Order: sequence, then C-alpha cells, then structure tokens
Amino acid sequence: MQENGTEVTAAGIARLAGVGRAAVSNWRRRHADFPKPVGGTETSPSFALTDVEDWLRTQGKLAEVPLRERVWQQLAGHPEGPVTALVHVGCVLLLVHDRPTVWLELGAGSDARLAERLPGPLDQVLTPRFGTGRERAVETPTTARLLASAPLLRGAVELASELGTRRTYEFLLGRHLDANPRQYTLTPTGLASLMADLAGPARSALDPACGTGGLLRAVAAAQANGTAGNPHLHGQDSSPELAALTALRLGLHTRATVRTAAADSLRADAYPGLRADAVLCHPPFNERNWGHDELAYDPRWEYGFPARTESELAWVQHALARLADGGVAVLLMPPAAASRRSGRRIRADLLRRGALRAVIALPPGAAPPYNIPLHLWVLRRPAATGHPAHPEVLLADTGAFAADSRDDLDWQGVRAAVLDAWRPFDRTGTAAEQPGLSRSVPVIELLDDDVDLAPARHLPPPAAGGTEQLANVREHLGETLRLTGDLTPPAADPRRPTRWPLTTVGELARGGALLLRTGGSGGQARVPVLTDHDVLSGSAPSGTLPESDDEPVIIESGDVVVPVLGGGSVARVVDGATAGAALGRNLALLRPDPAALDAWFLAGFLRGTANNRQASSYASTATRLDVRRLQLPRLPLDQQRVYGERFRALAEFEEAIRLAGRLGEQLVRGMYDGLTDGTVAPG
Repeated sequence: MQENGTEVTAAGIARLAGVGRAAVSNWRRRHADFPKPVGGTETSPSFALTDVEDWLRTQGKLAEVPLRERVWQQLAGHPEGPVTALVHVGCVLLLVHDRPTVWLELGAGSDARLAERLPGPLDQVLTPRFGTGRERAVETPTTARLLASAPLLRGAVELASELGTRRTYEFLLGRHLDANPRQYTLTPTGLASLMADLAGPARSALDPACGTGGLLRAVAAAQANGTAGNPHLHGQDSSPELAALTALRLGLHTRATVRTAAADSLRADAYPGLRADAVLCHPPFNERNWGHDELAYDPRWEYGFPARTESELAWVQHALARLADGGVAVLLMPPAAASRRSGRRIRADLLRRGALRAVIALPPGAAPPYNIPLHLWVLRRPAATGHPAHPEVLLADTGAFAADSRDDLDWQGVRAAVLDAWRPFDRTGTAAEQPGLSRSVPVIELLDDDVDLAPARHLPPPAAGGTEQLANVREHLGETLRLTGDLTPPAADPRRPTRWPLTTVGELARGGALLLRTGGSGGQARVPVLTDHDVLSGSAPSGTLPESDDEPVIIESGDVVVPVLGGGSVARVVDGATAGAALGRNLALLRPDPAALDAWFLAGFLRGTANNRQASSYASTATRLDVRRLQLPRLPLDQQRVYGERFRALAEFEEAIRLAGRLGEQLVRGMYDGLTDGTVAPG
C-alpha cells in the first residue's frame, strides 16, 4: 500500500497548512486545480494526502508537511481504521524500545521485505512482555496487515527518533482520543494520580475496566517514584481494542509485568485466582445489563446480591474479591450509589465488616459526566484473622475546590486535602475533624434505615471564622452601602422627550464605525469564555469552548457585548480584567471605532427598554434580539462622551448594588448558621 492511500479531511488540510477551515473552503471554491475528493461524504469529503501536499507546495502554502502531522494523517487514514493502526504502531515502537538494532536491520529494505520479516521479531518482544493465551490481548500482526501499515510504521519510528517511543505513542493515542471524545470515557490524569496515591504501594494491581490504561499507568508512575520496584499490572476490558492499547501503552511506560485481557470482568473474569495488593477502577455507571440474571449465585457477592439497578455495587464486590487480605481498592462512583435505597443493605454490610473505609466527594468537573460531583470509595479487604471491624469511616467533601471550568480544577489542592485527611485516618483509624472538608464518622451513626453515605449529609459546615469573619463581612457591607449612597444617581431633571435623528447598529457596521461579530461554538484557543450568563450576572468569564478548527472571537478592552436571547436590556463594556477571553455563544460583540463612537454611550443607549423591544423577535418561545436593528442617536463625539460618563456612573452603581446584595446574603447566612450551631450568641 503506498502513501497515496492515506486520506485527509478539510480539518486535516487546515492543520497541515496552519490555517482555519474557512480558508480550505475558500481554496476549494477559488482554485479549479484543488484536489478532488476521493472519499468521505458530500458534507465531509476526504482527499488524498499526497495530492493535497503537492498542491499546497505548488501554491507556496507549504514548504514541507511536519513529520508529526504526516504520521497522524497516515494513522487517521489507515484502511483498517485508526485503532488498528495504533496497535501496529505500538507493537513496532515497543520493538524499537526493547531491541532498537533489530529494527535498524529490518527497516533497511523495501516495505514488502519489512512486512514479511517483522512478525517474528514482534512476537519475540510481545510474548515475554504480555504473556500468552487468554491474558495476551495484543496479537502479532500478520504480514498482509503490516504491509498496509508499512509507510505509517516508518514514519512513526522516524518521529520516535525525535520524541522517543513513549512520547510518540502518547502523542498519537492522545490525538486519536481527542478526535473521538464520545467513544471513550477517560479518567483525567489528576484523578488517576490521586486514586493511585490512595491505594498506596502495591506489588500487584488490577483495573477490571481498564479503558485506555490511565489508572494502571498512574500506579506504575507512583511505583517508579517509590522503592517498591516494578509492580505486576493486570487490566481487563470488554473491548479487545482497548485491552490491546492499554497493554502497549503500559509496555512503553514501564518494565513491569503487564497482562491485559479482553472480556467483560463481571461475566467472564480473566483473573479468578488473582489476589492483588490494589484494585483501581472507573467502572461504567448505571448499567442495567451487567449480568444480574446469570450471576445470581456468584461467590463474589460476599456482601449481598446487587439489585439490577446497582451495577456499581457489583463492581465494588468484584474489586474486593480480587484483593489480597489488607489490599486496598479505590473506585470512582456516581453519587447516587451512596444513598439509593436499593443498595442500603450492601452498604450496611460493607460498613459492619470494615470493608468500606472512606467516601470522598469530588468537585464537579473531576471526571465525566462533568456536571456531577462524583465520589471515590476507598475499600480494604478485611483480613481473615478475626480482628474486629473498624469502628469509624472517613467522609470527605472537596466541593470547595470546584472551578469555573474543568480545565481550571485545582488538582493539587484536591489531592493535598484528600491525602491530608486519608493518611492519618489510614494509620490510626480516626482523624481530626475539618469542618466542611472531612470527618471520621462512627459506623454506628450511619447504620440507620437509609445507610446514606453522602459526605455532605454528615459533615459540619465549613468554618466561617465565627464572629470575627461575620464582623468583617458586616464591615465590608457597610462600606459598600456607603458607596452605593455616594453613587446613587442624582434626581432626574424632567424635560420633554428629545427627538434625535437615529441610526442603527447595522448602518454603523456597514459604515465602518463599529465591527460586529457573533460568538461561536468552538475554537482552537484554550482561554476563558465569556458566556451570556456572565454578562447578565456581571461576573468574570466562566465558560469553555469545545476544541475545534474554528477561530474563536477574542474580546478586547472597550468592546460592547450584548446577549441576544432572553429579551433582557443588557450591554456590557469590556474592561481590562475581561479582555482576552473568548466570546461565547448567544452573544454579539460590537467593537466601536474610538474616533467615531464612545463605548459607554453605545452601551447605554443599547440598554433602552423601548430600543430592545423594537429590535426583538417574538416569533418563537425564546425572545431573540436582532442586534443590527438596535438604534442610537446621531450625536457628535463630545456629546456622546457626556452621556457615556453618565452611563459609566450608572454601571458603577449597578455593580455596587450587586456586591451589596451578595454581602448581605453572606451575612444573613452566616448569622443563621452561627445562631443554629451555637457559635453566635442571640443577645
């Protein structure tokens, strides 16, 4: 198979040339000699990579295809699909990693010779690394399949000479995962590292739902930083592709013994005799078809047979069954598993027998689904020595570390808070109470009719600083209220309505007095995003945009931003603190020419109620503003600035009122909490 078998999409062409997708669309329309599609669909065609490369070079738009991009395009366009290509690349990179001189000899000949002679050396590397039989998920590719991959394999090895084998594979795997976010449920690196820290040193570890191997990689990394040596790593996944990718990824990261198997862990456990020191697992959530009917008499259900709706409790007991006595399991769980009535008997038995040691609530955004504050359950298999069960369980809540977006989540802070609570508890069986964060709760307190283990239900509220902090809030509120008094607009002078000559935003945009842009739904830049909610509430940018090939609209100081949905009369002038953020969906941006328009004058007149009514559409259930129809008077710049100063003063008064409201709510809540928990005297 020659390189011209590799196809590339419009998005890939844009990356090759370093332009946006709109530029590629323009090239297709304007240049009759642009390569014709060779595949794909009418709306998403694909093109031959070599044809595209030749055309770009002829047009002077490309000196040379970057090696990274060439290899990625070859992988993405592989005739058997990118996952098969990743497996082939992983096998060869492992050969280069373990036996570099063998590749030097094999790669010197033609593609046909390479494909014919490669299976033997690959098998000599894969067998000692991954074993044989059922526990080997990586099969040696055949000569015919390797022939189709030969150009890709040569490119990957060349890239590895620059980046190293491990970084090359992580780059290609990461690119594939980013391109297919809905196909994979990933465990973020920060969370995987925390789970490995909670599990502690382990000579053997298992992930029975290993996915792409993130948790086992975290175990290997933690062990590499310690003194326990290389652990034995076991993974299992119902997807043969993921089991193979996990094995190859781990093989390139560690010298540990790696075994992965392709089968459903609950229905077809590949390691029935394993007793591991640690089990880490991010199981599938809310699975109804987990094997309830056929597994009713399975010996793993030591703590009770899980209901059909309690698949997560089946994974919990599977993890405990694969632990050695005293071994630790850490599972990511949906919050409902801590309180659903259908699971209360199993939860109660886990507590009574000392198997459940901690329940830790994570901030929203810690892992998919990102809008839910997931839990970590830490379990230890009780020793068979007859020692009494632990009388306490650790409950912790890290919701205080929630961020505006998941990219901004403070994993360092979450990790420190969790481990500072867990480590003393792990040593002594109890821990000092930290209001709002963690508490060592007697098991007897939890064994009621509900056996509700949600940490928030059992933790004291966060320490508010007592009367001292309430005094500070009260003082700040007093200062803000005095400021609102100073900023209160003076009494209005009555006069007859003024009839100005009017113009519209659309006319001003056509005349060049302002630039009109609308927010997008994606972008390449990883910057905070100003949302319509932020504009309405007067808060800082809090959103994120999904990554795409579109260019985001970056806002600048002096821009005027207007929400287009909801029927509200709102316009915000961007200040230095907000500048640099991306413009979110359902927002319009007006960038006035300072020589023709004053920004505050523009924003003030756009907020007029009558103005918004005449520019709004009421044809559907949601009122939509046509920004181009908004009107403002034709006034000289000096008169605009007089109005602008008045509008600026109104905006300062509005912000002071908002702040006073927030401080008032904080003071009232603090007083209620202080009076009810006894830290504030009623007299």
